[in-house]
Amino acid sequence: MSAIASDYPEEIIALRESLTAFLKKVVLPAHDKYAHILDDSRRRYTAEGRTSPEVWSIIRDIRQQSAELGFYTMCVPEALGGAGMGYLAYFAAWERVFHICSARYWLGHGVIAHWSRGPSPLLARLRPPFRDAVLPDLMSGKKSLCFALSEPGAGSDATMIKTQATVDGDGWRLTGSKIWITNAPYADHAIVFAVTSPELAQARRGGISAFIVSTDAPGFEVESLIKMWGASGSDEGQLRFDAVRIEPEQLLGELHRGFELAMLGVGLGRIYNAARAVGTARWALETGIDYAGTRETFGAPIKSHQGVSFPLAESAMQVHAAHLVARNAAELLDQGKRAQKEVAMAKTLAVEAGRLAVDRVMQIHGAMGFANDMHLTSAYISLRKVMVADGSSEILRRQIANNLFAGDFDL
Repeated sequence: MSAIASDYPEEIIALRESLTAFLKKVVLPAHDKYAHILDDSRRRYTAEGRTSPEVWSIIRDIRQQSAELGFYTMCVPEALGGAGMGYLAYFAAWERVFHICSARYWLGHGVIAHWSRGPSPLLARLRPPFRDAVLPDLMSGKKSLCFALSEPGAGSDATMIKTQATVDGDGWRLTGSKIWITNAPYADHAIVFAVTSPELAQARRGGISAFIVSTDAPGFEVESLIKMWGASGSDEGQLRFDAVRIEPEQLLGELHRGFELAMLGVGLGRIYNAARAVGTARWALETGIDYAGTRETFGAPIKSHQGVSFPLAESAMQVHAAHLVARNAAELLDQGKRAQKEVAMAKTLAVEAGRLAVDRVMQIHGAMGFANDMHLTSAYISLRKVMVADGSSEILRRQIANNLFAGDFDL
């Protein structure tokens, strides 16, 4: 155990150790058992690009096993039946998952409830009886969610959304569309953000509300799958709502205050992505260090060449720094602080350092670095995508600068 890992609180150390055991004893062997399906995109996806029923069954089984042991719902509030662990535990656990599973054992990426796919602190705002109807299956891992915020004309500036929920009796009618929605093709329920007061929304004083909607509701349609770089199938989709009926109990949180919930979700996503990048980078660096110690050129291991060893050292410094910044941001959030600047720094620094680390390890492997069975290209594509997800690097730099100019000089 490294000095940094041993410096975590005792409950997080215990969590990481038990999580590691679960990954190594259950998840990795399961992935190896079904590798002929999971690692073959022709079998992983159907002809139209959806995850095949066989693969989806394997994913759900691992998720449910994790839920039975408490890993899946570790950061869900205790009031909802979770362990109520905070942001630091969320970061530490996800970092361990990606360190062990990397891009190769992607089946392990579902053992903890992802903030946009499964139960999270956002669901603390659920109203009974809808909570009683949907929560048990979400907590058990049987069913999943998607987080529907982005729209064709509202990505980085989420306040520009056009989807509307207009009053209809004691409820609403939901009309509009969403795009880039992760897990949209498979989710059983969607958290949808819509304008409920155009006047407040135009003045940027609220006016956006959040609703939880069943994906089999009349008028709810997965309009298309969006095939992304590096995959023959899709986890992303475009949604369309045609006068979908929304009952009063489907309102999530306060009316016209949904944007605050959206930012809570995005903040969780940034901590998750920082952990994902740090964990993946550590796996890549270990892969590169091992290779550099055994591969020989000109009569010596390539680790003796500065052109190989110095880039690895540079990335080790950057990833170590990213880990510390992300950990600090998580600790600030656990203390009840907004930490907007620090979370933006953590996500940006970690993802950029992680992508560069993977790129450097690919480079020292030469042509082998591009071989599919090395999984370095999959890791690179994953982290390159994350440079845009949950706030692009440019948007986050803008947020950091805005905080500084507003007087937040705490560095």
